Amino acid sequence: MEFNRILVPVAGTKADEAAMELACCLSRGKKQAEIFAVHVIPVDRSLPIDAEIGNAIDKAEDLLEQVTSEAEHQGYDVDSDILQAREVGPAVIEEAVSKKADLILIGVFYKKQYGQFCLGDVVPYVLKNAPCPVLVYHHPQEDQPKA
Repeated sequence: MEFNRILVPVAGTKADEAAMELACCLSRGKKQAEIFAVHVIPVDRSLPIDAEIGNAIDKAEDLLEQVTSEAEHQGYDVDSDILQAREVGPAVIEEAVSKKADLILIGVFYKKQYGQFCLGDVVPYVLKNAPCPVLVYHHPQEDQPKA
């Protein structure tokens, strides 16, 4: 399988940098490979979709800068976008379609809901509706014993 257009949605977890590193590894040696990073800011339904959410935008810019700087240090140009949407999952799918991505690479961090591991709402939505293959990178817990 060849992946030349990789979309990496970032959410502000420790898994983001590892997912970007993996995207760089998958792109290694491919001259036409492109990596796209996207952060989606969910906008409450009580606000207009294009509402100025300065604090969230500042955080998103810092997050994308942090994630893309390592890739750029390795010699990869990363096209990054900040989107505002009602729901994160559909925005990621729409971005994958518009960028003609041939892989969505999502990093997930261990989180629990009711005592069980939980993927949340975004990852299952993306897995169900993606127009291309999806690779989920599960970032291990810090306190998890290594086998």
